[in-house]
Amino acid sequence: MSKQDLVLTPVNGPCCTPISAAALDPAGAVEGAAVFKALADPIRLRLLSIITSAGDEICVCDLTPQFDVSGPTISHHLKVLREAGLVDCERRGTWVYYWPVPERLRWITSLLAVPEPTRTN
Repeated sequence: MSKQDLVLTPVNGPCCTPISAAALDPAGAVEGAAVFKALADPIRLRLLSIITSAGDEICVCDLTPQFDVSGPTISHHLKVLREAGLVDCERRGTWVYYWPVPERLRWITSLLAVPEPTRTN
């Protein structure tokens, strides 16, 4: 399956059984790999952290100056984050505003949840 064929399903809460509890099915593995691939780039990971920590939303005009790469490069990285379902955006006039997709962040958290250790006395 090419990345153009990947269709991310809408997430409305916890996605799945954590990988510490059960193995992923093939579709879940493909979806998870797409998300982690998007996050595997330092610029994209930093972009996501800036967008998420900004509160409600942030303008691309406030993102671009924080990096030593061109505007088109930032746009490319934002597109990858959008395609992975991690951020969403809206154009307002000349500028585009970005915000995190909380359901997708919860999906990652759910997928990577680690069970509490059981204590034996």
